[in-house]
Amino acid sequence: MSKNKVTFGLEKVHIAFADETTTGKLTWKQPIPIPGAVRWTPEAQGESSTFYADNTAYFVVSSNNGYTGELEVALVPDEVLAEMMGWEIDKNGMLVEVSDAIPKKFALLGQVQGDKRNRRFVYYNCQASRPAKERKTKAESVEVNTDILNLSISPIEIGGKMLVKGDLELNEANAEAYNAFFASVYIPSFTTSAGGGES
Repeated sequence: MSKNKVTFGLEKVHIAFADETTTGKLTWKQPIPIPGAVRWTPEAQGESSTFYADNTAYFVVSSNNGYTGELEVALVPDEVLAEMMGWEIDKNGMLVEVSDAIPKKFALLGQVQGDKRNRRFVYYNCQASRPAKERKTKAESVEVNTDILNLSISPIEIGGKMLVKGDLELNEANAEAYNAFFASVYIPSFTTSAGGGES
């Protein structure tokens, strides 16, 4: 298969909430599709430190503190927003914002298109702040009011490693994992260089 030269577009956004009913092992609930993806703009968080010796940058270390970013979609379903933010839906279907609610952790999944192959991604440990939504009167042309979620993505321990995100493109060996990507949150498997086993 040929490799991508460029990627573009955003689609197939899913949210998979952390499963709080299990103990001892990190799991997520089944991913929920969120139609109407507009944009996802992750910005890397972390700092680099440089130690100078022998008149040069002798040692450079960078910290990976995850990402912050904006996820813009046409409309986040009320049921998803309620679980995400810890809000409630009353008996008449009204979405109620609760001031002391605790937001719930979730994984963010999605896909970007490529000129040769699509690339699927997962951010494992996300938390959202209250969404912003502008309300405007109807003018001569209709302008859609989108939902914008501000997300914080932190590293999380999975399989003995501190992970943040993963990207997967279809190749000759991974069709099963690629095709099932949105059925559940993909957990990476690592091949160790010594011993030849997987962790």
